[in-house]
Amino acid sequence: MAATLSQADLQGILDFTVALAREAGALILQGSEAIRASGAMDEKKNSVDLVTEYDVRVEELVKSRLSAQYPTFKFIGEESYAAGARTNMTDEPTFCVDPIDGTTNFVHGFPAVCVSIGLIAGRRPVLGVLYNPFLDQLYTGVKGAGAFLAQRGLPATRLPLAKPRPLPSLSQALLGIEWGSDRSADMVNHKGESFKRLAGNPAEGVVGGRMAHSLRSLGSAALNYGMVAQGGLDLYWPWDICAGAIIAQEAGCLVAGSHNSPLDNDVNQAVLEGRKYIVIRAIGDSETEKGVDAQKRLIKEFYATVDDFEPK
Repeated sequence: MAATLSQADLQGILDFTVALAREAGALILQGSEAIRASGAMDEKKNSVDLVTEYDVRVEELVKSRLSAQYPTFKFIGEESYAAGARTNMTDEPTFCVDPIDGTTNFVHGFPAVCVSIGLIAGRRPVLGVLYNPFLDQLYTGVKGAGAFLAQRGLPATRLPLAKPRPLPSLSQALLGIEWGSDRSADMVNHKGESFKRLAGNPAEGVVGGRMAHSLRSLGSAALNYGMVAQGGLDLYWPWDICAGAIIAQEAGCLVAGSHNSPLDNDVNQAVLEGRKYIVIRAIGDSETEKGVDAQKRLIKEFYATVDDFEPK
């Protein structure tokens, strides 16, 4: 059925999922208010990665609405997946949902939180919706139809928000990074050393230092994708992928897998299931280099700088 999804089909699905994302966003705000009123919170994996009952409630809401509207489509949800439910990827249309991306932010009242709804067809992302109800930010993307940002009731704006600029090196880049929930000594050492080299000044003793403009951590993988898509971040080294990937691709970004993955911007099953990703913003041509060549060069430069390690 994947091959039969037309642009009209995808537009209809987009309209439905946008309305659903806003409904889920209202439930997220309700949960945030309840947390502030009670102070209650439950642990997910450790004290850094917290989640509440609203994570499950939002997923149940989204799943029930999607199942009723699209009963033949498959479903992958972060919470149900974590609880042991598995859906084998096929060519059939499959919704991929993270009900509350940025759960630690959600618990602490930090307003970088969103519901993420992606659609995979033919084993590749074809539609993505990210909605942050705290800031009323709505990112959308449909394969072949572009990516957009609508916020605070204003008309949607095509992404990226400005004409892509050249990016000569990582030293001029604003990089998105995350610590993640695994705080074991091995993981913290790998990431800490990687972040040190990305930020450090080689002229002042940081061996292999790139001295990037700065590092940023929003606490939401999906919103980091949105920020790269709009051009606010130059590159993001994420652990989650689906809705954000198609939004980024439609905004001219290059999305790739691990260190050894081909830089062909094909987010296929191997990339989706690989758990190692990178996304770089649209880059304008310079007098000496095409933008797509700069994207590939900078990804190679980034991967040569950071450690290669297995996420848990």
